[in-house]
Amino acid sequence: MKRLALLAASCVLGTACKTAEPAPEPPRATPVATAPASPPSAEVAMADATRPVPPGLDLAVMDTSVNPCDDFYAYACGGWLKTTEIPADRSRWSRGFETVAERNEQVLRDILTSAAATKSADRATEMLGDYYGACMDEAALEQSMPALKAQLAKLTSLKSANDLAKTVAWLHARGVDSLFRITSDQDLKDATLVIGVVDQGGLGMPDRDYYLKDDAKMKEARVAYQEHVKNVFLLLGDKPEMATRKAQGILAIETRLAGASLSKVERRDPEKTYHRLERKGLQTTAPAFGWDVYFKQVGLPEGDALNVAHPAFFQTVSAMVREQRPGDWGPYLAYHFVDSVRDTLPKKLQEEFFRFESSVLTGAKEDIARWKKCVRSTDAALPHVLAQPFIARTFGADGKATTSDMVGQIEKSFERNLDTLSWMDAETKAKALEKVQKITNKIGYPDVWRSYEGLKLDRASFLQSYLATEAFEQARQLRKAGKPVDRAEWLMSPPTVNAYYNPATNEIVFPAGILQPPFFNREASAPVNFGAMGMVVGHEITHGFDDEGRLFDADGNLKQWWTDASDKAFRERVACVQRQYDGYTAVDDVKVNGKLTLGENVADLGGLKLSFAAMQAYLAAHPEKASEAQAYRFSPAQQFFLGYAQSWCSKIRDAAARQRALTDSHSPAFLRVNGPVTNLQQFQQAFSCQAGAKMVAPAANRCEVW
Repeated sequence: MKRLALLAASCVLGTACKTAEPAPEPPRATPVATAPASPPSAEVAMADATRPVPPGLDLAVMDTSVNPCDDFYAYACGGWLKTTEIPADRSRWSRGFETVAERNEQVLRDILTSAAATKSADRATEMLGDYYGACMDEAALEQSMPALKAQLAKLTSLKSANDLAKTVAWLHARGVDSLFRITSDQDLKDATLVIGVVDQGGLGMPDRDYYLKDDAKMKEARVAYQEHVKNVFLLLGDKPEMATRKAQGILAIETRLAGASLSKVERRDPEKTYHRLERKGLQTTAPAFGWDVYFKQVGLPEGDALNVAHPAFFQTVSAMVREQRPGDWGPYLAYHFVDSVRDTLPKKLQEEFFRFESSVLTGAKEDIARWKKCVRSTDAALPHVLAQPFIARTFGADGKATTSDMVGQIEKSFERNLDTLSWMDAETKAKALEKVQKITNKIGYPDVWRSYEGLKLDRASFLQSYLATEAFEQARQLRKAGKPVDRAEWLMSPPTVNAYYNPATNEIVFPAGILQPPFFNREASAPVNFGAMGMVVGHEITHGFDDEGRLFDADGNLKQWWTDASDKAFRERVACVQRQYDGYTAVDDVKVNGKLTLGENVADLGGLKLSFAAMQAYLAAHPEKASEAQAYRFSPAQQFFLGYAQSWCSKIRDAAARQRALTDSHSPAFLRVNGPVTNLQQFQQAFSCQAGAKMVAPAANRCEVW
C-alpha cells in the first residue's frame, strides 16, 4: 500500500527503512596511517579460552580469526557470512530484520489460514478470512482480466482536461500513484492541525536518478524499463507496434516528471517541502489542471488549507497538461493502475513485473511465495485487525515492561550526556532537555484499535477487495484534513520488524514485531540486550536531534530553537560524519551518499553512545546483573558491541545494494557496524585497539555529535 508522508518518520531500517549491504569490507572513509594489524588483545584471547558464551550471542556467527580492531563486522559476523545463503526469493537476508520478519510471517500465516477456512460470525475473523482467502485463490486470479480491462477502459477514454482531472482523482482515491500524490499530513508549522498535501510523484522506477543519470547502469535500467512496460501492454492484448509506442510515451512522461522532482537529499530538508500556497495558490501555480473537478472527486474535505510540497513540480504538471492531448495520458494512467494492482492479476503479469525488478532492481532469483504476498497484503490492508491475534500469540507483558524501562534509561542517558557537551550553550541545552523529556514512547501496539466499519470485501474477487481496502484507507487519510492531529495514531502495524521516530509528533515507536531475538531476548545478558535493542532505542531518540529532527521543537513544530552558536557547532560536527561516510564504498563503483544517509549515521553513532552509557548505569545500579555479565567469555563492554553487531549480520545481492545506495537514507549494514565504532573510544577500550588500527579513527578525524 502506497502511503505518502511529507516528512518521513526516521526508521532504524528503511525502504524507506531498508538497508543495503554488500559483502563486508574494511571501511574506506578518511584515510588513516597504515600500520601492522593489531594483535588480538590479551583480554579477548583469555576470554575465548576460559569462559562460556553469554546468552544472546552465538560464537558460530563470529570469525575469531579476524582481529576486531581491523574489521569488527567481519569479526562479529564472519562465520554467519561464510555459511549463509540469501534465499532465492530475497534480495537480501539478515540475521536480524529478515529472520524475525520471516518468523512473524509464519505466525500471521497460521492466523490467516485458520480465518480463511472458518465460517465465523466474528466480524474481524470474517474480514481476515475473506481478504486472505481471495488473495490465495489463484484460480480466480487467472480469470481477472475482464474485470481489469473494465477498469482500464475508464482510464483510457479521456476527451478533455476535466476528464484527466476526474480520472487522476479516481486513481488517487484508490491509492494509485499517478502524476502526483495527495494525502493529509500534520502542518509542519502548526503541530496541532492536519492539512491537505499535494506532492511530487508518478514515477514507475524507484527514483528520479533512474531517469536522469547518464551512467551505463542507469541507461541500461531505462532500456529495461521501457521493454518491461511494452511487455505489460502486450500481455494486456496490444499489438507490438502499439505496445512500443505506449512504452515510449510513458517513459517520456515519467522522465519529464523526474526532471521536475526534488532529489532525495533535497527532500530531507523540511523547509524545501513546506509551501502553504493553499488551493488558490495551487490553481495559480498550475492553472491547466482541473483542480476544482479534482478536489471534488478525490474526497479531500472542503477548505483552502493546502501544502504544495514542491511548487515547481506542479508548474511542470500544468505545462504537460497544456501541451499534451488528453488521450495521450491514457496509457500512462493504465500502466500505473496495473502496477498498483499487480498482485491481484493473472500469473503471467505478476511474472513480468518480477522479471523486470529482479533483473534491474533486486537480483532475486525467484518471486516470493503466494502466501507471503497475501500475508503482507493483508497486513497492509487490515493492520489493526490482523495485529490483535498476532499480539495475543507473541507479545508478553514482560517484553513491554522491559522495553519501557530500557527506553526510560536511555532517555535519562541522553539527559546526562547533555551536561557533557561543551559545544552546546546553556540556552540550547535547556530546550533540548525539554524536548527529550516530552518524547512520547509507544511500545508494542496501539492503545485503541482502528475501526473498519463500512469496509466491504468480496471473497470472490481479490481485485475488488484490494481496491476496496485502498479506497477505505485513502478516504481515512484524507478525512483527517482540517482536524486536530491524532497523537495516538501509529504509522506502522504491530507485527512490523522496525521502529521509528516521528519529529512532527516528537514520538518514538517500537512495534511488537521487533521486540524479539536477536534485538530483544529475555534470556540474553543485560549488555547484549543493551547493544541490540538498546541501540535501536538510542538510535530513535537521537533522530530527534539529527540534522533533520533537530529542526522541530518539543511540540513538533518546524521552528528554530537553536542559538546561532550552537547551530554552527552542530553543523561542524555533522559535517565530519558526512565526510566520513562519503568516503565509503557501498558496492562496486557506487559510493555511500553521506548527505542522504547523514541523519541515520548520526543516529547510529549517538544511539550506540547513549545505549552504552545506559548499560553502564544499569549495571552500576544492579550489581547482581553486573556480576552475572562478568562471568561470561566476553567482558560486558564486548558483549554490548557484539550484541549490536550480530543483530546486523546481513548479505545483499549487488543489484539491490546498488538500488539502496542510490535511494536509501540508511548506510549499508556492514558500515552501520564499522562506521560508528571507529569513532567510539568505548569500543576501542573494550577491544584494546591501538592507534593506527583500522577501527580507530585518528583523533583529528574522529566524529562525535551527541
